[in-house]
Amino acid sequence: MKRHTGAGRGAPAGPSQRQLRAGELIRHALVEILREEEIADPDLAGVSVTVTEVRMSPDLRHAHAFVEPLGGADADRMVSALNRHARFLRGRLGRSIDMKFTPDLRFIHDESFTEAARMDALFRDPKVARDLGPEDTDDEA
Repeated sequence: MKRHTGAGRGAPAGPSQRQLRAGELIRHALVEILREEEIADPDLAGVSVTVTEVRMSPDLRHAHAFVEPLGGADADRMVSALNRHARFLRGRLGRSIDMKFTPDLRFIHDESFTEAARMDALFRDPKVARDLGPEDTDDEA
């Protein structure tokens, strides 16, 4: 017998509540691990890492962690170094979370800060600001 899925639209559009909750749990744990652990890698030496979001796969076995270095410098080197040490971080993560499986980690550079800065620069452009300002209408007088 076929199961009905609500309004008959099929799969949900976004992540489930379970995926979101697990992603936040992993994000908080990764922040603590990166803050406390000393990883012997020259690409990570003295770099403060911001974990902005963790997206979980539907089966919660894979986690994509979006990261940004403080100041945004050498992001590619930092992401490569984190991916090199993903197994070590996964081991530490398994000790600090209470989940059935510890997910595989993949680190990705978060481009949202760069994109936000680009959009901010666009809005500050005098040509664009002129179009965004209040309009002078002569019809109301």
